[in-house]
Amino acid sequence: MRYELLIASRYLTAKRREKFISIISLISILGVAVGVCALIVVIGVMSGFDNELRDKIIGANSHLVVEQEGGIDDPAAAIGKIRAASPEVVSVSPFLDGQVFAKIGESMQSLVVRGIVPEEEAKVSKVASYVKTGSIYGAKDRGMLIGSELALRFGLKTGDIISVVSPVDGASTDFKVAGIFNSGYYEYDSGLAFVGLKDAQGLFDAGDKVGGLSVRIRDVYMAQALRAELQGQLKFPYYVRSWIDLNKSLFAALKLEKLAMFWILALIVAVACLNIASTLIMVVTEKTRDIGILKSIGATRNSVMAIFTLQGFIVGLVGTTLGVAGGLGLGYLLEKYQFIKLPRDTYYIDRFPVDIQAGDVAAIVVAALAVSLLACIYPAWKASRLNPVDALRYE
Repeated sequence: MRYELLIASRYLTAKRREKFISIISLISILGVAVGVCALIVVIGVMSGFDNELRDKIIGANSHLVVEQEGGIDDPAAAIGKIRAASPEVVSVSPFLDGQVFAKIGESMQSLVVRGIVPEEEAKVSKVASYVKTGSIYGAKDRGMLIGSELALRFGLKTGDIISVVSPVDGASTDFKVAGIFNSGYYEYDSGLAFVGLKDAQGLFDAGDKVGGLSVRIRDVYMAQALRAELQGQLKFPYYVRSWIDLNKSLFAALKLEKLAMFWILALIVAVACLNIASTLIMVVTEKTRDIGILKSIGATRNSVMAIFTLQGFIVGLVGTTLGVAGGLGLGYLLEKYQFIKLPRDTYYIDRFPVDIQAGDVAAIVVAALAVSLLACIYPAWKASRLNPVDALRYE
């Protein structure tokens, strides 16, 4: 062990009149630990929200949507073009959606009705896996899939009748509840219903037109690249949008919020590191005689600077280690036991999601250690500049 590290570690332990300084060092360690722990947990929660919302949104929708102004007249031809455009395309399904009023008992409820081909929809989205009662294949022949929140609000169950008013001619059509789905995304579970494509075409007087084509691709993160490729192949009058385009403002807001939270909570670590600097300044004052002796027996300025830099860095390292352990442990408990519940009508999801990513933890650790090291520089530099004669003159 180099003597600089040995002396730095000995200065961290309390001896008689230096107990106060050791207490300040302990407070600095706890400050860094709390800051790092808070950063890891909060950034993990923000990443969890991001991932959870993305999964919910993509789950009830496709990766890409191909549309045409006024509707697609020949969906079979368009589907053939899309399949031939890229080997990354897994499946394509037509849909038609619109806003309607539904009469449920004595109440009127606004709904988004989406007409689908159940066999094809099961290949492009996760709707089939969300159905808890009934089956996605019930969404045809005047059968309707409704969300769990809508069913709960009106006490609906499979077999009940919902009257849907056509926005075209005001005619009322009865649909039987064929299934209830739960996507975990409040907006969908409370205001979206699935019916057969033919039934939707009748409701909206669309003839054989479809509103668009849902496209599933192999890699969801290639959506933007595939969007550009498909747009180049299909050209006008088709236009292609990805799941990112459809929810751009939401994910941009989440990204900005995550960045803002990082910098706000990083201030906790910065304040703790200022405590490290103040502790080192007091240690330098207390150890003036020791510095003079070290220099008189041959210690260089660099060695003295290394001693106090190492002392402060050890405080930062211990605090960061404790913070990482605490953050990972708390994140694990939050994810496993879900003891914090959220109102779904406010936050879209009903639980506290946590996704602690290795890259985020690494960035937090590097930032904490870097700030800790920067806090050591001035006190260590000041100690290295002490003249041994002045240091020992009044001892």
